[in-house]
Amino acid sequence: MTEIPLGRRRPPRCPICGATPEPRFHPFCSARCADVDLNRWLTGVYAIPASESEDDDQENEGRE
Repeated sequence: MTEIPLGRRRPPRCPICGATPEPRFHPFCSARCADVDLNRWLTGVYAIPASESEDDDQENEGRE
């Protein structure tokens, strides 16, 4: 993989709207985008999908 020289890297963008981030709200551009991100975490939009394997089912049967 090749490295991109520092002078040619694109500046970071707000992960919500793509605008240039403000230092006091880093990595977001505004309090609004920070609140949108927080709401997504609290409502479960950012969830890691998981599936139970057969091994997990067998372990849980012995405990009940």
